[in-house]
Amino acid sequence: MMQVLLRMLPYYYRHVHAYENTLVTKFFGLHRVRPSSGQKFRFVVMGNMFCTELRIHRRFDLKGSSLGRSTEKIKIDENTTLKDLDLNYSFYLEPSWRDALLKQIEIDSEFLRNHSIMDYSLLLGFHYRARQNLQIGSSCPESILPDKLTVLSEADAAEKDSAYNYRDGLILVQRGSDKNGSDAVGPHIRGSRLRAPSGCFEEVDLLLPGTGRLPIQLGVNMPARAEKEGKQEEGSKSLHHMYDVVLYIGIIDILQKYNMTKKIEHAYKSIKYKYNPLSISAVEPQFYSERFLKFVGTAFPQNSSNQ
Repeated sequence: MMQVLLRMLPYYYRHVHAYENTLVTKFFGLHRVRPSSGQKFRFVVMGNMFCTELRIHRRFDLKGSSLGRSTEKIKIDENTTLKDLDLNYSFYLEPSWRDALLKQIEIDSEFLRNHSIMDYSLLLGFHYRARQNLQIGSSCPESILPDKLTVLSEADAAEKDSAYNYRDGLILVQRGSDKNGSDAVGPHIRGSRLRAPSGCFEEVDLLLPGTGRLPIQLGVNMPARAEKEGKQEEGSKSLHHMYDVVLYIGIIDILQKYNMTKKIEHAYKSIKYKYNPLSISAVEPQFYSERFLKFVGTAFPQNSSNQ
């Protein structure tokens, strides 16, 4: 895989410079070490998507395939990486943010497809901003959708913070410059800050009581509403649980080419075990990209108010 990275490096460099909000894994170094009494080995240094002061309560590795894509662990905790078949959430973003996110994922997927890369994943983690939840019917009332995010001035936010009710929604505050007037966006080095919803052209931060300001970037510190499907009782409507969350999103594992080994794997699983070829993770890059984008689109549906 190191050879894949080295061959792709000039194109990767141009891609991350052309698209400052790219969600593709950030590589910071490729090293080779030979211990004095051992065999040489290579390793890469990559950005940590979950480098945040907030706890990541759930994390998912999503490929868009179904074969073998579930965790076998009985006890699920914050360190468990769940998979496609475990995903029972839908994530509702502010409409313009959703459009920007899906567009960037499409651009990144096209880049990987053009280099015959497959088997990559959307790594998604989220922080429960409030542990309270609302149990509602199958349709979501507009009052709890993220297009209702409130944008406040810094002074108003400080005044409201002390008596803030979590169920009122998420507080966004207009961007405040640091003491040096720097445009730095934090340790993620992900790209430009997002602007406020509702036609406001100000860049915004997310204000969480007790944690201070968090700059909102594409894939980093993104406030959303997570709708979790509840178990349906016989003879009753299914219940959905709604949570305020903060999302962290990126595309990882981008060094697997669709080579002869992967072609053999696909053929073997299709013929030997008679698996549905469309459900196998190892498929040619064009189909992998299409399946991946379709799955991501279903995980981030449009708000019902926009349908």
